[in-house]
Amino acid sequence: MEAIKIDRCDGIARVTLNRPSVKNAVTLAMWGELSRIFSRLADDRDVRAIVLAGEGNNFSVGADVSEFGEIRGNKRQSADYEVVVDACSDAIAASGKPVVAAISGYCLGGGCHLALACDFRFGDRTATIGIPSAKLSIVYGVRSVQRLLGLSGIANAKRILYSGDRYPAEQAMSMGLIDEMHDDVALAAEQFSRRLARNAPLSIVGAKYMLNGLSMGTGTLDLAVAQQLIDAASDSEDFKEGRRAFAEKRQPRFRGE
Repeated sequence: MEAIKIDRCDGIARVTLNRPSVKNAVTLAMWGELSRIFSRLADDRDVRAIVLAGEGNNFSVGADVSEFGEIRGNKRQSADYEVVVDACSDAIAASGKPVVAAISGYCLGGGCHLALACDFRFGDRTATIGIPSAKLSIVYGVRSVQRLLGLSGIANAKRILYSGDRYPAEQAMSMGLIDEMHDDVALAAEQFSRRLARNAPLSIVGAKYMLNGLSMGTGTLDLAVAQQLIDAASDSEDFKEGRRAFAEKRQPRFRGE
């Protein structure tokens, strides 16, 4: 889709929301396409990390409310819409690759939903984060509320959801919505992603699966799958390469095998 751009360079994939004229508002079609994009990138062995960003001066103002009258006008449509939105955030969270959100300008509502699903959120001084669902009589989805709670804690999560307010970068960082502040957030996100991309893919897959599962509450983490991931890493060629590189005092060359 023209509304979403994908660029790749040296193992890093950059996914960019590309509707700057409407502050990168996300349509229903884009939610579905983002889900497919992240699922494909998760299976791409040449991709070792992903940066999610917005074209222009904004990450995303959120869902494209202008189409709600046609596609989210009642509870049945709303439920169907949330299925697509949750599938998108789940595809981001389930990817075995580290995902870094590079946030400038507005990161509101659905945009925040996307950022919450990422592993890390880097922001610049222009970043403004909020969830205005209370101003639209929308109840934010369960999985996004779980992620928000895990990052911000109960008091901040209530403040964010009850008020619908927008928070400037420094306050958003103090509330757990931004991990790091940078003047050039795109460059910082890419440099950090490259650091992570040098590490063992199987280690990251296993750690991400377990941490996400544990943070999302009882019943989310399948212990059998977690053990399979641990066992796969223990039997991997990468584990042997890691030991060799440590002994030889050199940078390991991991292949995800």
